Amino acid sequence: MPSPKIFVSSTCYDLGAVREQLRNFLFDLGYDPILSEYSDILYDPRTHTHTSCLQEVPGADMVVLIVGSRFGGKAVPEALNSVSLERISNAGFDVSAIENISNLSVTQLEVLKAVESQVPVFAFVDEKVWHDHLVFEKNKDLVGQIRFPSIEKPETAKYTFEFINFLKSRIRGNSVVSFSKIEDIENHLRKQWASLFQRLLRESREKEYESRRMFGIAEQIEDLKTAVLSTIANTQSREIARGAIKYRRLVDFLMGLRLADISIILRGGMNFEELLKRAGIVQTLEVDPRDRERFFGRTILVKDDGTFYELRFPIEFLNEIGADWLAFVSMPEDSRRVIYEALSDSERMGAGLLRYRKSKFEEYHRNADIQPELYNVHTAA
Repeated sequence: MPSPKIFVSSTCYDLGAVREQLRNFLFDLGYDPILSEYSDILYDPRTHTHTSCLQEVPGADMVVLIVGSRFGGKAVPEALNSVSLERISNAGFDVSAIENISNLSVTQLEVLKAVESQVPVFAFVDEKVWHDHLVFEKNKDLVGQIRFPSIEKPETAKYTFEFINFLKSRIRGNSVVSFSKIEDIENHLRKQWASLFQRLLRESREKEYESRRMFGIAEQIEDLKTAVLSTIANTQSREIARGAIKYRRLVDFLMGLRLADISIILRGGMNFEELLKRAGIVQTLEVDPRDRERFFGRTILVKDDGTFYELRFPIEFLNEIGADWLAFVSMPEDSRRVIYEALSDSERMGAGLLRYRKSKFEEYHRNADIQPELYNVHTAA
């Protein structure tokens, strides 16, 4: 049975006893600790040991960071090249506290790799270092003149304290806890992980309940549709009723585009790609999963004037809408008009699928992690 893999990141010389006791604690919980001094890391002879440590981090389920008095060795260039501050920044993390990545230790680089790989980090700082960090924050202009008792090498004090600032400024998982003894770390982790497990169980129950509820609602809707259609005797009326059900989301999408001339909907015979061009859409992009919290939607439709729409669904949804459009325009014009006017009469039409942004997309693109690949919209078969 697989166990959670916990990567323990810290300097070894000054924190050896802490690491050993933490390893025993993790074993007692049934977890799989990863510590370099116990050969838990594959030291590939083709790479530097720093790089080997970093390669292990993305495969871990969690990272436990312990910050003590020693800075540790500076990471070698090969290891530095495997971490991208730009990707971390684009994901919304503030990296301003890290002036120069070349000044980072391998321990600090392990944490950055975890952040980049979206591996949760539980950070602990020795209370003496924590106290000196507060002094540092109040006297940054004098840092070169102050000897911090908790830091073994004075020249590394700034880099240690600034990295603590980075840990505290993370947009998520930014809890940093001070400790005076190993039991402080154990007690905190025990409570945090138990709470996470409890939340996972509760969310699993809620998800199952919602799934059953939505299935029940869908079944009821299908029964209602069948009942309504069975009461319509006229063939044309039945076709219109079916169309009102089938093309609801298509009309919702069309209303969201805010087309100035709806005659292209009611009388036009163009394909879906041509329709988007008439709406001013010049390109579409899919929002990176790591950055969806910045956007209302999961797909961006950029207009020729630089403004854009946000579509709530993945980019593949456009193929489905395109197929609905081809079927819709193949209907008689009279039927098409009745269906469109009936569905567009609702005030909420367009609000559920698309959100229009008057701002230029470039303003968002500079601050968001969007996949660089542009997807060409095509007509669904």
